[in-house]
Amino acid sequence: MSKRDYYEVLNVARSADSDTIKKAYRKMAMQYHPDRNPGNKEAENKFKEAAEAYEVLSNDDKKARYDRYGHAGVDPNAGFGGRGGAGGMNMEDIFENFGDIFGDSSPFGSFFGNSGGQRTRGGMGQKGSNLRIKVSLTLEEIASGVTKKIKVKKQVSCSTCGGSGSKDSKSFKTCATCNGSGYVRQIKNTFLGQMQTTTTCPNCNGSGQMIANSCSSCRGSGVESGEETIEIQIPAGVDENIQLSMRGKGNAGPNGGQSGDLIINIEQKPHNTFTRDGNNLHYDLYINFADAALGHQLEIPTLNSTVKIKIPAGTQSGKTFRLRSLGLPAMQTHGKGDLLVHLNIWTPKNLSDEEKKILEKLRSHSNFKPNPSDEEKGFFERMKEFFNA
Repeated sequence: MSKRDYYEVLNVARSADSDTIKKAYRKMAMQYHPDRNPGNKEAENKFKEAAEAYEVLSNDDKKARYDRYGHAGVDPNAGFGGRGGAGGMNMEDIFENFGDIFGDSSPFGSFFGNSGGQRTRGGMGQKGSNLRIKVSLTLEEIASGVTKKIKVKKQVSCSTCGGSGSKDSKSFKTCATCNGSGYVRQIKNTFLGQMQTTTTCPNCNGSGQMIANSCSSCRGSGVESGEETIEIQIPAGVDENIQLSMRGKGNAGPNGGQSGDLIINIEQKPHNTFTRDGNNLHYDLYINFADAALGHQLEIPTLNSTVKIKIPAGTQSGKTFRLRSLGLPAMQTHGKGDLLVHLNIWTPKNLSDEEKKILEKLRSHSNFKPNPSDEEKGFFERMKEFFNA
């Protein structure tokens, strides 16, 4: 079954700003939350669907990819990275990532806390921060896809304590705030009556434990400066508007917390021969006047090899030849862009005396006087024809 449009799911316009999107999601989350609809599978699916839509539309990078490529743009199996749009979000993901959607003062904070049970993180630390790196690619690498090994400096788990932050990895004491449960409960009065809220303990971050004796190497943080060589698989057809992400390859989280993500920004290196426009490639071909007048067959480069093209006799400067499917591959599809060859007539600057005499004879001939026919199109007409091709 095909996915519904994310804007349709949240019932917002494509031009909606972040506040409008957040309010729409909050409304749906309140309506379909499992605590309000116990045992209702349809409500649970709508709850997940709304969270999936919000996870994409609330993120500027993912939203841009979705607006441009649709669901394929946020599908991690297609090489874009990220979780949004993959349909793989579960309740734990939703509770962990959107726990503050209502704000701490809202009576509905429990909807995204430990709602109905102990949804603790199982570790003392918070999630590590994301890392951003830039990877420069040639057009040839973009055309075929490439695997890069990048050495990244980042925060890694402390080698002395294994990331726990404890001196001997055993020196912990029970958290006095939550008495070891990992969460705290409060009773709040709402327009629906009294509601019990359950949230992660702010003192121990949900672990139920505190460090008694800190590791001397990391001073209890559980992390230290280090580096890692990461293998990055870059799919064919990426452009500079695309960001790839690798989950869990960012900075290590303090005290054993989950690692952040690695965000990869693509940078395209300038090419000596071709200019890129989306999936199309542009190539400027220069020929002499004789070849243009008499016609000629010649060989031009492509990204991977060469190809022969025929220049008909009488071809005018500015003519564009479209070579189908010799451009770059389109991400998420099996199609390819085109190679657009722009013909330019080369005028020599330094002529010999003999060449000048020949041209002087030709200049006086009536056939060499410019006389565009109705069939010869002007620049703007050619451009219109090109873009409508």
